[in-house]
Amino acid sequence: MSEPGGAYRQLVFTTSADLAESLSEALMDLGAVSVDATDALAGTPDEEPQYGEPGMAPKAWTVSLIKALFPPDIEPVAVLTEACTALGVVVPDATVEPVPEQDWVRLTQSQFSPIHVSPRLWIVPSWCEPPADGAEMLVLDPGLAFGTGSHPTTRLCLQWIDAHMRPGIRVLDYGCGSGILALAAHRFGAAAVLGVDIDEQAVTSSRYNAENNRCTVDFALPDGDPGGRFDLVVANILSNPLMLMAPMLSSRVVPGGNLVLSGVLERQADDVIAAYRPWLELEVWRSDEGWVCLQGKAVG
Repeated sequence: MSEPGGAYRQLVFTTSADLAESLSEALMDLGAVSVDATDALAGTPDEEPQYGEPGMAPKAWTVSLIKALFPPDIEPVAVLTEACTALGVVVPDATVEPVPEQDWVRLTQSQFSPIHVSPRLWIVPSWCEPPADGAEMLVLDPGLAFGTGSHPTTRLCLQWIDAHMRPGIRVLDYGCGSGILALAAHRFGAAAVLGVDIDEQAVTSSRYNAENNRCTVDFALPDGDPGGRFDLVVANILSNPLMLMAPMLSSRVVPGGNLVLSGVLERQADDVIAAYRPWLELEVWRSDEGWVCLQGKAVG
């Protein structure tokens, strides 16, 4: 692996179809500003054009070329190694390329536009025109913290919140990332919302996003978590940490309250459901592009 200098840097590697989605999601979760996947065989006789009906998710390329953009304070190769270790896969050969600031700003902004994430909610970058008058929206720019509404796991959680939120309830967003789920819960009528993340940058970004959207939400690192139980606990992380946190997350739900989990691939759903069975029964609520959202209700 080579690693030239530069301010912002782009990590470039190829991976197989079955790993492209999970690796991309993990890189975003670990600090990538953006991740782009294309056909590694484009321009060759083996190129795989994507065809399909409107609204259908495209299939993954047999060999995907992944380009992940990282800020100067994050080590791209170390992040790739951590992501592969967490997923239990071999670290692929990769290169790291410097990216001039004027290029990455334009690149990042061009990848994001307003997203209609649920029937009532739009996520709108600050440089974009807002949707039609009367639409509910959150202004959220891509940044160091994961969660802009573009990933299926985030969309699934936002759709669940839109469909099931009861005004006046207390909500915990564990692994809050950008704070997007906590902000949506507040926007849809939660009386009190707490977001917790192990990453100090995520907490800082979440507080900024809350202020920018005039949402009253508390955010904290785990050592600042005041504890307590909530009517709704939502966690959009990855399957392995979700399974490890099963006792803790289950204990944070009041009797009769809801637990909502995402960051889980369809093939991982049964393992996650089994990990939570001693405390509550989970079921698949909805799937999107190979990812699932799990829901369960705590018993008294």
